Amino acid sequence: MFARSAAAFAGLLLITTAAVAQPGSAARDGSRDFDWEIGTWATALRYLANPLNPEPDRWVDYQGSSIVRAAMDGQANLVELDVTGAAGRIRGLSLRLYNPQTRQWSLNFASMRSGQLTAPVYGGFDAAGRGLFYGQDNVDGRVVLVRFVVTPEGRDRIRFVQSFSPDAGATWEDNWIAVDTRTPSPR
Repeated sequence: MFARSAAAFAGLLLITTAAVAQPGSAARDGSRDFDWEIGTWATALRYLANPLNPEPDRWVDYQGSSIVRAAMDGQANLVELDVTGAAGRIRGLSLRLYNPQTRQWSLNFASMRSGQLTAPVYGGFDAAGRGLFYGQDNVDGRVVLVRFVVTPEGRDRIRFVQSFSPDAGATWEDNWIAVDTRTPSPR
């Protein structure tokens, strides 16, 4: 299964690279692709407590904020997530890094509960402004593919959906859905 997942992951990266490359613009610089997100956001998060489990889905809702800061002249940014709900609190930090050689971003997340980074996802934005990122993760000891989709819904609203695939990308199960709404900056 791991070899099949690794091969599927490599194939998804090739598809992602092709999807973010603009026709006739091999030298496209995507280092500013997250600039629109810099600022403070109200975050509504739904989290699937036991992903890829045959038992009924148990979604947990959280509310809070995300603060996005630019770093290194736009080639990196930091996201501070802080949300609370009936199941407790999620605090996390996402470090996004742009690689000018591959013209792809890596998205790296750390939960403050464990203090450890998850495996990164890699990708970029297509011509329509949608971000597609793929990687591998571990769910209950199983290596699975992970897909992270960033969809701007206008200037002041963004949807983030993370999904897992236990079958090399044949099917996907959403497990993290966040909707961010820009909060007005103080004047």
